[in-house]
Amino acid sequence: MTIVKLLDEFLNYLVVERGLSKNTLESYSRDLNKYLDYLEKNKIADIKEPSSSHIMAFIYTLKQKGLATKTTARNLVAIKMFYKFLVNENYLEKNPATRIDSPKTWVKLPNTLALNEVEMLLDQPDTNSPLGMRDSAMLELLYATGLRVSELVSLSLNSINLEVGYLIAFGKGNKERIVPIGNQATQKLKEYLESARKKLLKNSSSPSLFVNRSGNSLSRQGFWKVIKKYTFKAGIKKNITPHTLRHSFATHLLERGADLRSVQTMLGHVDISTTQIYTHVTRERLKKLHNQLHPRA
Repeated sequence: MTIVKLLDEFLNYLVVERGLSKNTLESYSRDLNKYLDYLEKNKIADIKEPSSSHIMAFIYTLKQKGLATKTTARNLVAIKMFYKFLVNENYLEKNPATRIDSPKTWVKLPNTLALNEVEMLLDQPDTNSPLGMRDSAMLELLYATGLRVSELVSLSLNSINLEVGYLIAFGKGNKERIVPIGNQATQKLKEYLESARKKLLKNSSSPSLFVNRSGNSLSRQGFWKVIKKYTFKAGIKKNITPHTLRHSFATHLLERGADLRSVQTMLGHVDISTTQIYTHVTRERLKKLHNQLHPRA
């Protein structure tokens, strides 16, 4: 696959899984196209060829052009995210940007839903139709487990055990983890498997747990459209993506007393510092609650 096609796939990932805004997406696209132009001028056509020295040389050219430190830092962040994506998707074995220090930036808290907003969203699918039953099962399962959307759509029939109440997810780097499902999600899955899935498959078969109206595996883009439809139907004004339910899953668990290590395991985070962002979310909510309700706040 060419570097340009890899960039297109990365930008699509930012839309579908990360839910980045149009402006942010355009910014990443501009920054990475500048980097690709630099590689082309230096006759580098294979994405496996650039090393950390190439990246640092590119950043130095930006500084020479007099670009602001913030702009230069943003370019580096885009490059680091691009290479991280390529490694996670097995296009590269090593990330050449790993040891290049990024500037310290303000931590952006993840967008989450309040419990009543989650319930509003989960109540939207019409469970009298096969697609509605499928959508209801997927939304319930996503919130019950905190799976990444790529993990959700890649689930097979063999990866779930409804009798015991757990599933086996394959995360980044194809790492396997066991995640509990919960009673409500289990019930929704049983209803979907007993009637809806057979109707969607018609006379065909598939190893995939979730299938589309043609009986094929549901894609990440397909589920992104599903969640957007029900967000609009619920009247929720927030920009909700599949990752929003993952963020909400972690935040709601911590708010109710779950320990950080357990949440880290269920999310499939290698580094606990990645999970710690959710403690910032809970602290911010507590501060807001204190400011609203305490008589001397």
